[in-house]
Amino acid sequence: MTPNGTTTTARPPHPKRGPGPAQPGARRAPRIPGGALDARIPRVRVRIGSPTSLLAVIPGLLGFDPGHSFVVIGTELGTGHVRITLRYDVPDPRHSRVIDALARHAVGLLTAQGVTSAVAAGYGTDAAVAPVAAALREHANAAGIAVTELLRADNGRYWSYICRDPGCCPPAGTPFDITDHPAARALRAAGGRVLADRDALAVTVAATGGPLGAAMRRATRQYLAQAVRCATRLDRAGMHVALPRLTATLGKVAVLGAIERYRAADAVPAEDAAWLTVALGQVRVRDEAWARMDPGHQGAHLRLWTDLTRLARPGFVAAPASLLAFVAWQAGDGALANVALDRALADNARYSMALLLREALDSGAPPSMARLPMTPEEVEAAYDAAEAAEDAAEAAVPAGEAGRK
Repeated sequence: MTPNGTTTTARPPHPKRGPGPAQPGARRAPRIPGGALDARIPRVRVRIGSPTSLLAVIPGLLGFDPGHSFVVIGTELGTGHVRITLRYDVPDPRHSRVIDALARHAVGLLTAQGVTSAVAAGYGTDAAVAPVAAALREHANAAGIAVTELLRADNGRYWSYICRDPGCCPPAGTPFDITDHPAARALRAAGGRVLADRDALAVTVAATGGPLGAAMRRATRQYLAQAVRCATRLDRAGMHVALPRLTATLGKVAVLGAIERYRAADAVPAEDAAWLTVALGQVRVRDEAWARMDPGHQGAHLRLWTDLTRLARPGFVAAPASLLAFVAWQAGDGALANVALDRALADNARYSMALLLREALDSGAPPSMARLPMTPEEVEAAYDAAEAAEDAAEAAVPAGEAGRK
């Protein structure tokens, strides 16, 4: 089996449309623990020809030690190429509806893209993993998907729910060590990092603390106050400019400059980062930055948005974290995309870009669907037209009406 990418027929997110409202009277499905497309696409091909090699590849696919996870890998029949990797937290065995929902979700994503062969591995005790394994096999069989291997790994041993031959699959389990396995070595040589767990991955995008965090709080407040003072002075001079438009006009230049600096292997000084996060709070600035996320500069963009996500203070995290999620998805790193979305939605649970991206990732959409919504020129023209229409509407309001507003 060869990790080669992911494919799906899921609908791509529309840049201007959010998730639809729940239908009246519809039953809410139980929450499925963990992320679905919580994996990444390795940049190297490795062969999986045994249970041990499967267990050796999974940490590289996720980017972290799987811990208490249930991992489902959809493969191409015949070639064994990986089509999609799904990771879930192992649910409480007492929650049968959640277990069934997890299995249905995994099989639904596999079916949507025509996958007819899969392997899976659960990490934990038999009491925790066996119900999930049984549910997956039941739904996979009903969907015509062959589960060719289904393992449980715990404390350095693995068991197979497929093989019942005690000669090769003893009841006491089979010891395994993936530390120096050729598949694991190949992924490490290709630059794939494997962190201790998913929490360790989340730490890489967590808020900066200490003196730098305190300085960012002060600088953010100062830039907000400066923008208000500037708008007030312009208003007194007879040049009325709404504060959001002023922030967007000035901030766009700074953000586009930051993109160019990171592409040139440079970075912005920490003291400038506060103004960048304030500017990104304006949707126009965020959209113009989004439209410039050329895949040819993924490394630079990942550094930029990681830095700003970590430096942003509460209330200003959602935009850079959503941009980081988009670039991570674009780069094939679903795990990083999901932890970035966790940060964005913790900052603003209704942030539309983050909700759209989460919907796309949960549907199993591959990196090939991480397309730019518009060109920079189209974004600029659309916002310029909207502002011109707004100005014309205000100019058309009679003086008396304007005063009452």
